[in-house]
Amino acid sequence: MSVVRVARTVGALFAFPVLTMCAGGPRPGSPPATAADTMNASAASFANGMRIASEFRADAIASRRFTHAQLWQALTPFTAAAHFRTEVIGRSTLGAELRAVTYGGGPIKVLLWSQMHGDESTATMAMADILRFLSESRNDPLPERWRTRLTLVFVPMLNPDGAELFQRENAAGVDINRDARQLATPEGRALNALRERLRPDFGFNLHDQGARTRAGPQGPQAAIALLAPPYNEDREYNEVRTRARLVAAVMARALATDIPGRVARFDESYSVRAFGDAMQRAGTSTVLIESGALPDDPQKQRVRALNVAILLTALDAIASGDYASADPADYESLPGNAGGAVDLLVMRGDLVLPGREPRRADIAVNFEDAVARSGGRVRDVGDLRETIAIDTIDATGLFIHPGPTAMQGAAGGWLRVGAPAVFELRRGAAATSELVRQLGESLPNR
Repeated sequence: MSVVRVARTVGALFAFPVLTMCAGGPRPGSPPATAADTMNASAASFANGMRIASEFRADAIASRRFTHAQLWQALTPFTAAAHFRTEVIGRSTLGAELRAVTYGGGPIKVLLWSQMHGDESTATMAMADILRFLSESRNDPLPERWRTRLTLVFVPMLNPDGAELFQRENAAGVDINRDARQLATPEGRALNALRERLRPDFGFNLHDQGARTRAGPQGPQAAIALLAPPYNEDREYNEVRTRARLVAAVMARALATDIPGRVARFDESYSVRAFGDAMQRAGTSTVLIESGALPDDPQKQRVRALNVAILLTALDAIASGDYASADPADYESLPGNAGGAVDLLVMRGDLVLPGREPRRADIAVNFEDAVARSGGRVRDVGDLRETIAIDTIDATGLFIHPGPTAMQGAAGGWLRVGAPAVFELRRGAAATSELVRQLGESLPNR
């Protein structure tokens, strides 16, 4: 490996460039990998990753909401294996231990951290599965290969206080991912200190994004968004960010075969306060993974498996150096994340209100929990033909009958924005006409 040295001024880590290693590259004596080789290897690695995600799922973590204690109760049996080293790297605002798990002792150092936002737990679940795989696998060649080529450092659940309440911020109400410059939070300082000590070549910044996010303005719900974060306001590509883009390209190519059209590119806006941008600026080739949502996946278990598969694919491409021959276009051609959608749109039905003639009206619904699709509330009513929605129900020829909880007023005659989205779709205006579909507290997935 070659070494690029950049002058470092004394000060906070993320204010100045630091020593960075140009990891990877073809193995000695091997012919250089071609783009086709990388594509084939990526597809095979991803398929193996999906198998691993199923076979080595950490079953003790089965839903999106779990505490720090529950997580480590699940992880401890795996991380007690001889090839792991667990250390306390700091404490949270309320005193919970922040732990890092190290696997392998190879020259290429990789740092993965998750749940710095307490309500973004998908990648933490995936980390648990990967740690189980590395602990228990007996036949797969990956663990032995990685032990000699990689030093993997996992930091699951950087924000245990936020996870306790399933909220974004820490116990002081601070967004840890906006603390890279000031380092006012103990969680941010712990991650910063680990980065300074480890000097990782590659980093994976693992998050969840909103379930209403789409892959492109007219695209479907985005399951995964990727980003090689910028290191400066001009969003230029230096050697560090270029490596990150190639790793992201490997992941994008792998995902394209499994969830075509549902992979997006995250917003490239630069923030001096954000840890991903700061890691890139400090010399760690960093990839942001934002886990969105998929149909019929209320606890994000399918997205969890995708995280396992793309992380294993990326790590193996780093270990082999094959990422260097990836096609940047696989990343650059991803549609951008798009917001502004509602969760559900009921279109072209006739709305029935007490004592009035039915009238044509579309109804937009948003859920309090957009992933689990529960707690629906009326968002808008009227001509909504230009409204973008994650899901649409065509109610042509049907009559929309609001349920009692959706109606307000002394006589129950008002349907108001913000009311519970409880409706019946019937064949006629009469309440006794044939029932076609019920839309209630927990609307069925599509």
